[in-house]
Amino acid sequence: MSVLTVNKNNFDSIKTSDKPVLLDFYADWCGPCRMVSPIVDSIAEENPQYLVGKINVDKESELAQEFGVLSIPTLVVMKEGKVLRQATGARPKGEILAMLGCV
Repeated sequence: MSVLTVNKNNFDSIKTSDKPVLLDFYADWCGPCRMVSPIVDSIAEENPQYLVGKINVDKESELAQEFGVLSIPTLVVMKEGKVLRQATGARPKGEILAMLGCV
């Protein structure tokens, strides 16, 4: 499954997904975000059991504020609308998958 572009218009349907959700809060100008982006893409492709979305904080500041994102990249794992894990900064693939393992 490919990565979804998340915005305020489609967020409610994503957050209520039956699947565990991985959200990547990023900005185009952010170096560490560009490092994490291909990792998030590969997780989405290799793991159809997860719903993976990216949120551009410059375009979706309301969503970033709702999640208390002060630094990027920020990765959030949700299940049934509840935040289970949140991590800031570039993370290796194994660490991101471990975050998803909590669901």
